[in-house]
Amino acid sequence: MKLYVGNLGWEVKDVDLKEAFSKFGEVTEAVVIVDKYSGRSKGFGFVTFADDEAAKKAISEMNDKEIKGRAIKVNEAKPMEPRENFQRRSFGRRY
Repeated sequence: MKLYVGNLGWEVKDVDLKEAFSKFGEVTEAVVIVDKYSGRSKGFGFVTFADDEAAKKAISEMNDKEIKGRAIKVNEAKPMEPRENFQRRSFGRRY
């Protein structure tokens, strides 16, 4: 099961997420999402557990807990919904 972890401080790294959540069970992946241009954290990430029960326990135990001074939000990750009326900016270029 994959979890969404929001309200992360910019200094939180992948290893920090893995360390914070591994006490609940086997973490197969922990990743903080970063901006591809600046390399700076976007303030959220994902943690994937091998076991659904461990993930559910992590949700109940970690939601509103602090990591590096910020209360995080934790819930089950949902698939990204397609954006309506999304238009690319061309800045004068034609595609």
